[in-house]
Amino acid sequence: MRILLADDHDMVRETISAYLRSEGGAEVALATDLSGAIEQISGQGPFDLVLLDYNMPGMMGLDGLARALAANGGKGVAILSGSAPARTAQEALDAGAIGFIPKTMGAQSLLNAVRFMSAGEIYVPVDLMREEAAASTHPLAKKLSPRELEVLNGLCRGQSNKEIARDLDLQEVTIKLHVRTLCRKLDAKNRTQAALTAKEAGLF
Repeated sequence: MRILLADDHDMVRETISAYLRSEGGAEVALATDLSGAIEQISGQGPFDLVLLDYNMPGMMGLDGLARALAANGGKGVAILSGSAPARTAQEALDAGAIGFIPKTMGAQSLLNAVRFMSAGEIYVPVDLMREEAAASTHPLAKKLSPRELEVLNGLCRGQSNKEIARDLDLQEVTIKLHVRTLCRKLDAKNRTQAALTAKEAGLF
């Protein structure tokens, strides 16, 4: 397998690539942003599979996916994410991604998913699709924008504004504004209550 892994988090990039090489026997090229990924594809591609971090510099949401798909000559491009909600996974698949991989996946499951996608098969974790089915019909979810759902997911995971901002490639002040809007829409007094409301409602 020839894999391109593009992620701006050093530990994530090095850990995943080391495992794919040692346990999967994969040849792995690395990039830290979208422009670097496109350069690698142009110079060394097409790859059997391109893994793109959803929140790394240059991605601009799913615009980066479209650029990578065009560059990789019809071969698979998948999205990696540590925080994006299930709705984003569905949007990525609709836009042509061959899969969606949560960074919380176990190492062996990740390797199996990579092998599956390298063979041309679409992969999304079953529990993520269940989450999407629940969220898409939930009245609370209909009140919120996709970005607000991403921020709310971060709150539910106990992340600080700074951590959410890093994951979503946004300014911390922007996250604060989203949290304020979330509290208003969810009729919550603070971020903790907003997270509790979402969890009790089964959104995350």
